Amino acid sequence: LNGPLAHHYGISGVSGEQFRRVQLDNDQRSGLLTQASILTVSSYPTRTSPVLRGKWVLDNLLGAPPPDPPDGVPPLDEAAVGNTGSLRTQLEQHRADPSCAVCHDQIDPLGFALENYGPTGLWRDKYSNGREVEPGGVLFRKYEFKNIIEFKDALLAEKDRFTRAFAGHLLSFALGRALVAADSPALDRIAAATSEKGYRMKALVREIALSEPFLQNSPRKAAD
Repeated sequence: LNGPLAHHYGISGVSGEQFRRVQLDNDQRSGLLTQASILTVSSYPTRTSPVLRGKWVLDNLLGAPPPDPPDGVPPLDEAAVGNTGSLRTQLEQHRADPSCAVCHDQIDPLGFALENYGPTGLWRDKYSNGREVEPGGVLFRKYEFKNIIEFKDALLAEKDRFTRAFAGHLLSFALGRALVAADSPALDRIAAATSEKGYRMKALVREIALSEPFLQNSPRKAAD
């Protein structure tokens, strides 16, 4: 951190423009998921969005993007947010529609796990209306969590799922194109080999470099 960034996070004892290593207690901050950049880009300008944040986690960390919403689904009443019950209650009412519940049952719990972080990533225990933040939920109907620490533990329990998702992003970057169905067997082999070698970054990069899609890639294919 440097001084301005430490001020944003509410961390004392850091001043000046020079960046330096800072010891954290890990209760509120650790890893990319609790960085203000991630939390801000997955929020609206004036409020958090469990839907946007949950979708971000599914897309980027777990490789399980939810389907697009069906046509004709009414948006959340912005004027009612925080005024006619908690955001959690409003989204529960939204999920009462079976066509909405199919996706939101997967998305919302992951987003609520990050509700202690405001729109720009600042920690909060209560909303501006005085209501307590309720970050609990269940990941993939298997891992129950009550706070951000337990949520991270739940994500770590899905290490192989994360590894395949991360390998997919890195392979796409290496190829200069989006992945297609034909890349799935190679991606499975990359993820499995990375797992066997202790989930090392070096192993992942090597497996991508030796993979069939990468070795057969060309500027013409990438442009297509």
